Amino acid sequence: MVILGIDTSAIVSTCAICDIGEHPKVIASGSLNTKLTHSQTLVPFMESLMKGADISLDDIDAFAVSVGPGSFTGLRIGISAIKGMAFAQNKPVRPVSTLLGIAHNFTVTDAIICAVMDARCNQVYNALFRVQNGLVMRLCDDRALFIDDLKKELSKYSERIILAGDGADLVYSKINDGLIELAPPALKYQSGTGICFASEQCSDISAEALMPTYLRLPQAERERLAKEAKK
Repeated sequence: MVILGIDTSAIVSTCAICDIGEHPKVIASGSLNTKLTHSQTLVPFMESLMKGADISLDDIDAFAVSVGPGSFTGLRIGISAIKGMAFAQNKPVRPVSTLLGIAHNFTVTDAIICAVMDARCNQVYNALFRVQNGLVMRLCDDRALFIDDLKKELSKYSERIILAGDGADLVYSKINDGLIELAPPALKYQSGTGICFASEQCSDISAEALMPTYLRLPQAERERLAKEAKK
């Protein structure tokens, strides 16, 4: 099965085309980590990737996309792009947790993967995964929690722990105790390949049913509720 997968949940815009069948392989992949917005880069980037691989949308069997957690605007851009392509092609979509996609960067490593994204206000979006013998097993649901609470939870594990995601450097600076490793740059961030292979653990849905998954209300909504609470 040929999957086109994207992730626009953070500053990195990433896309990949992978065959996740009996003989899995990465057909094409790439990432952009620039100051340009996803609305400027995503579609030209995908078109360039498909052209370079000599693949058209007709060759894609299904689409996979990060649905959260992450940037509200970034998620909406990626999801809208996938909705449009999947709807036009009448092909299924696989919604993938951003954090699960990050964990799938480490399938050749036996470790606890602590996937973290900066949620501001000393909080992170986080999930823990145990990777063993190439299999990724979820240890908890995606959640938003304070870094101090994450530190307490990680102290319970005696296994190798690797921090990954755009919040990894922040967490490492806060709780580095010599036992937790920081993922190397090539594996640290969201990747289209991670989304493609993580989609094997996700169910197909229609383009119409595809929606983002938010762990917190948008900032504007939080501020509105805070103002109303003070009245």
